Amino acid sequence: MGGPFGSSLVGSDYAITGVPVIRGGNLNHGRFISGDFVYVSDEKFANDLSRNSAAPGDIVYTQRGTLGQVSIVPPDLAARFVISQSQMRLRVSTDVAVPEYVYYASTTNDFLKQVGDRAISTGVPHINLGILSQLEIPLPPLPVQSAIAEVLGALDDKIAANTRLAEIMDSVLTLDFLARLRRTESREQQLGAIANVVLGGTPSRARADYWTDGTIPWLNSGAVNATRIIEPSAFITVEALQKSAAKLMPSGATLLAITGATLGQIARLEMRASGNQSIVGVWSDDVDLNTWLYFAIQSRLETLLARSTGAAQQHVSKGDVEQLAVPLPSQSVLAEFSSVATPLLELAAVTERENLALAATRDALLPQLMSGKLRVRDAEAIAADVGA
Repeated sequence: MGGPFGSSLVGSDYAITGVPVIRGGNLNHGRFISGDFVYVSDEKFANDLSRNSAAPGDIVYTQRGTLGQVSIVPPDLAARFVISQSQMRLRVSTDVAVPEYVYYASTTNDFLKQVGDRAISTGVPHINLGILSQLEIPLPPLPVQSAIAEVLGALDDKIAANTRLAEIMDSVLTLDFLARLRRTESREQQLGAIANVVLGGTPSRARADYWTDGTIPWLNSGAVNATRIIEPSAFITVEALQKSAAKLMPSGATLLAITGATLGQIARLEMRASGNQSIVGVWSDDVDLNTWLYFAIQSRLETLLARSTGAAQQHVSKGDVEQLAVPLPSQSVLAEFSSVATPLLELAAVTERENLALAATRDALLPQLMSGKLRVRDAEAIAADVGA
C-alpha cells in the first residue's frame, strides 16, 4: 500500500473541464468521494500532475486541517483524478486488503485516536505519508473483510438512496412552486403581516441546571445548515425556556440563519424546538400557507440578504425578516400546492429520520465487527432489521 501527497494547485491552474480535483470538501459525504469538483486541463495533468493522481478504489485521507476525513474514489466515476495538496492517496494492495474494508477501518475511533496521537501539532495539525504508513488496522482474512464491508456498505447505500430521494423531492417541489408562481396571480405580502416571526435566544450558560436533563429541543445556528432539522443541538429545561429569550417553535416552521457564517441558510423544522438568537422562525397556523412560505421565503432570499449590514459580521435583523415581501396567491392555489407538497416534505423527513437510525446502527456495528466481537451473520440480521 502507498500513495502520494496531493498537488500544489492555485486558482489559475483550474479549467472548466478536464481531470477532476479531489479536495477536502469532496470527502466525508459517505464512503465515496462526491460533491462539486474543480478541474485541471488534460495537458496540465499529463505534464505536471500524473504522479498526484488517484484512481477508482483508491482511499483519500485529509493530510492537514480537519484530520480524520476519509473517502474512497468510487468505481463508477472517471478513471483519473488529482488529489489536492491537503490530501493523501492510499492505493490498497488487493491481495492483502479490501479497499472498502480499509475505508471502514479508517473511520473507527481506534484509528482516529492513532491519527490524533501521532499528528504533528506545529502550525496546522497534520500528518504525512510516513505517519499514515505506520497506522494500524485489524486485517482478518479477505473473505471476512469483504463480508464486513458488504454489511456496512449496505447501510451506507440505503442512507445514500434516502438522501438522494429527499433531494429529488426537494427539487421537484421547488420547480412545482416556481411553475405555479409563474402561471397564477399573486400579491406581495410582508411576512410580519401574514405569519409569526420569532427571534430565538440562548439560556444562560452559567446556569448548568438549564442544560441538564432538559426536555426542550434547542438549536444553534449551525443546525440551519441542514435542509430539514430532525434532531436538536441540545436540550434545555422548561425553566430555561421560561426565563430566557428562547421560544418554542412548531414543526413545519421555516428557520432562517440571520448572522455569521450561516447567514441566509434556510431549513424546515420537523419537530417542536427552540433556537438561539441567530435564528428566526417563521410559521403560520394555516398549514397550507405554512407549506407555501417555506418555498416563498427561499424565492426571496436574495432580497433579504441585500439588506444585510455589518463590517466584521454580516447580519439581517428580525425586522428585516418581518418586512420581507413574499408572493401570496389565492387560498385555492395554496391548498392545491399544499396537497402535493406537504406529504412529500413529510416523506422526506421520514427518510432522513430513517437515516439517523441507519447511521446509528452502522456506527454501533463498526467497532464490534472490526474487533471480531460480532459475527458478520449477526450483523447482517441487525442491518436487515433497520431496512438495509
